[in-house]
Amino acid sequence: MTTRHNDAAAEDAIRTQLSQWQEAVVSGDVARIMTFYAEDLVAYDAVVALRFKGREAYRKHWQYCMTLCSGPFEFKLHEIDVSVADDLAFAFFLVHCGGTNEQGEMQTGWMRGTSCLRQEAGDWKVVHEHFSAPFDPQTMAIIQDAQP
Repeated sequence: MTTRHNDAAAEDAIRTQLSQWQEAVVSGDVARIMTFYAEDLVAYDAVVALRFKGREAYRKHWQYCMTLCSGPFEFKLHEIDVSVADDLAFAFFLVHCGGTNEQGEMQTGWMRGTSCLRQEAGDWKVVHEHFSAPFDPQTMAIIQDAQP
């Protein structure tokens, strides 16, 4: 049985890792981004595919995502909550993300994110990640002006 506990050192390590991951995303460094993921990762992103299985499939997706913007990229985590239980943890957050289109206009919006992590050889690796955007179920349109 796993018991949720307040492991301050583990929480701090995960928050630091999330900050480093955010920096890697903003810099567009896909190789560095991928160091945060486990080999057996399963990811549900909000764009393109229903599911990505394995770090290699997700790496290709991150490479594609980096081509969507022609200029500066924004990726800022907000309201991060981290819970740790033994060698498993999860973090959920809001993320404000987007980038500059071909006309030089910044296009951003709010997404929801969850990362499930497992401790492997002393490091925390993301084994499951999920991004989503709110949508209107009657029109199936993404709600792009949602605010926290």
